[in-house]
Amino acid sequence: MYTIQSERLTAAEYIDFLKRTDLGSQYPLERFHERIPKLLKNASVSLVARNEKQSVVGVLLGVTDFAYWLFVTDLGVDRSCVRQGIGRSLMKTALELAGGERDIAVYLIAHEDAVPFYEKLGMKRADEVMKFNHIEWTQFTVE
Repeated sequence: MYTIQSERLTAAEYIDFLKRTDLGSQYPLERFHERIPKLLKNASVSLVARNEKQSVVGVLLGVTDFAYWLFVTDLGVDRSCVRQGIGRSLMKTALELAGGERDIAVYLIAHEDAVPFYEKLGMKRADEVMKFNHIEWTQFTVE
């Protein structure tokens, strides 16, 4: 059993959560500890799923204009809690919070291992997405 609510995690809470998910390998090493607090402070959608012991078991962070689009930057579920509907519930809640499926288009960058999950939600690959990325990116995993 879990509950979902809008909540801002601390950097320490989020980093601890990253260690228990596959999200822990999506960030570059460069200035990681400096950038995570900015991410948590500035996300316009910050949803946290907690179990009955109040442990964080799922997180969704996103940016939205509350009128047309939602870009999901982070969606993760604790490895010990996958296949319980947490990710699906986080996405549904985020879409509703941003304005609902009749008004909001959802975009995200999916890790190849997560594509089947997103396809089950009805999402499709998009050809029209553009990117500009000149940042330093040293792969590492939060441990």
